Amino acid sequence: MTEIKKDKLEKALSDKGEQRELKMSKEMEIGFHQGSINTLLNERNGLVNMISQIENIIQAHMKRLGELGVRVRTGSEKKE
Repeated sequence: MTEIKKDKLEKALSDKGEQRELKMSKEMEIGFHQGSINTLLNERNGLVNMISQIENIIQAHMKRLGELGVRVRTGSEKKE
């Protein structure tokens, strides 16, 4: 997983990309970061849900291929 560096986050939040003190109160900054985390968590949960649905569809296709006599090799199987 990628490491997030605080100094780069603050630099990205500034207008010209230069390091400077943010012009918001502590409470506003806390709210900003909490809102960002909530948004990102919801986005992540949506992606996990999408991946789960895709996996279910893949499994259904693989099951049907198996019923039709087609053997599907997955990446986790050892090559002989």
